[in-house]
Amino acid sequence: MLRSGVRTALIALVCHRLDDDPGIRGFDAPVLDQIAVPHSLLDREMYLPQLTAGRAASRFSPDSQEVVYSMAGSLWRQRLDSTIAVQLTDGKGYDYQPDWSLDGRSIIYVSYQHDAIELWLLDLSTGISRPLTSGGAVNVEPRWSPDGTRIAFVSTAYHNRFHIFIADINADGLRTPVRLTGENKSTLRRYYYSAFDHELSPVWTRDGHGLIYVSNRNHIQGTGGFWQMEARPGSEAHEIHYEETTWRARPDLSPDARGSSMPPTWPQLASTVAAARRPGGDAFPISYGDFDAVGPRWSPDGRTIAYISNASGGLDLWLHTVADGAERRLAVSERRTLKPTGQIELTLKDADGSPGAARVMITDSRGKFHAPVGAWIHADDGYDRAERPFEAHYFHARGTLVVDVPLGEAKVEILRGSASRSNHIR
Repeated sequence: MLRSGVRTALIALVCHRLDDDPGIRGFDAPVLDQIAVPHSLLDREMYLPQLTAGRAASRFSPDSQEVVYSMAGSLWRQRLDSTIAVQLTDGKGYDYQPDWSLDGRSIIYVSYQHDAIELWLLDLSTGISRPLTSGGAVNVEPRWSPDGTRIAFVSTAYHNRFHIFIADINADGLRTPVRLTGENKSTLRRYYYSAFDHELSPVWTRDGHGLIYVSNRNHIQGTGGFWQMEARPGSEAHEIHYEETTWRARPDLSPDARGSSMPPTWPQLASTVAAARRPGGDAFPISYGDFDAVGPRWSPDGRTIAYISNASGGLDLWLHTVADGAERRLAVSERRTLKPTGQIELTLKDADGSPGAARVMITDSRGKFHAPVGAWIHADDGYDRAERPFEAHYFHARGTLVVDVPLGEAKVEILRGSASRSNHIR
């Protein structure tokens, strides 16, 4: 029996054994296979944005009073003094990595749909989004320049490898992007990474004349150190700091030009000096603990660092006060969605009546996946394009669970392994 919440969702229930799952037939094409590296699984799982039930990739508003972040494949905004999250996007794809414009009017972000990740622009006054790129590449990590006239981002548009591009932006859209970083084929013998260097995670210097980014140039293993260069093609780059962070480094600059990064072991927040043409010095730890603290972003007033942490078990947004080191979780008590939603309640039981365990996939009429709040979302690395618009996502469940879904048709698939004796679902 499926019980609904305040509003009713139409449910199509599909239950099959794990060994019958069409997502593991072996004939599926890889997700975003336009990345030319020997082991693209590393890039897709550890660098590219992932669908999460919790929050990720936050940015401050220009007045430092709000944050925008990605959650459950959409963008949301929330005031620092509120527990209400307001949904900003709910399109056909999964939306990630927002960045707020200096004038506060727009948010640039990336949207994964149609086998590509493109840049999009959201007008906050109208709520309307429009695409900025359409070349079918993987475009990620867009960052506004300090004067709001340019965008820096990472793209595979050139030879399917990660390079940094910049482009002018105005009311008419994005002008033709220019590749900033050259393509360097290393003489080092790499196994997990391409012979060609990659450049990731750009952030503008405060004067808008340069960029700091992550590159594995001159390194055999690892994702690379922090490099700095002028924001013009052909300019010389210099490494200012190196430590291995396994795709977790997302540098950001404070208003007084101190950088944020994550050291190894458990990724944590750290600060180092960003100095052109010379090493930035050792990283100074800011956070501690046996958990991940990633994606740090300075507030424009320099008083607060927002970051994502799994200290509580899920993915939460935390706020670190720079002056005294105080920290608090930005809780969400209410989600205000753009469209009406209903609830699916499932109760999984084994033959003896005890709580049952299964792998659950819930998708709406657009093929978008939904999971309970706080769930860990997993995904296949390949899928049949004729069968579904996105790779299969799923979460592990036991007993009773409740999932919010948009009104309309929803498809529920429940999978159990070949060793399971029964599939009892209420």
